[in-house]
Amino acid sequence: MDLKETRLDSAVVYDGSFMQVRKDHARLPDGQVHTREYIVHPGAVAVLALLDNGSLVMERQYRYAPQQEFMEIPAGKIDHNEDILITAQRELLEETGYVAREWTHLTTTWPCIGYSDERIEYFLARGLSHQGSQLDDGEFLEVFE
Repeated sequence: MDLKETRLDSAVVYDGSFMQVRKDHARLPDGQVHTREYIVHPGAVAVLALLDNGSLVMERQYRYAPQQEFMEIPAGKIDHNEDILITAQRELLEETGYVAREWTHLTTTWPCIGYSDERIEYFLARGLSHQGSQLDDGEFLEVFE
């Protein structure tokens, strides 16, 4: 059975600093035409940074949209045309101050498949050494192990 939907047209409804909201018309497998609204996102990386003692490097930060603090692994947005490994290395250093000797790409997930094309590239980082964090402007977080 063919499940593919075919894009007929696409319009930008909102164009932000790093994401867009689009509204498309798509032909469904049965021939009907429906509207599809979704967020176009550049993607992100997330890093499982494993210390020699087996602990993970974690972060606590406030997330504006849900209006609360979360404990997370280091993560960040992929810059335009940036290699995903470079993104992972950059985010780990900027947010936690750690660099890693060994990197392994674990998997790719699409966390919001119903309304976004965002993907998250997961990495395992080992052989960590601390160099000092370099947070982005407007970024506030607490690192813990």
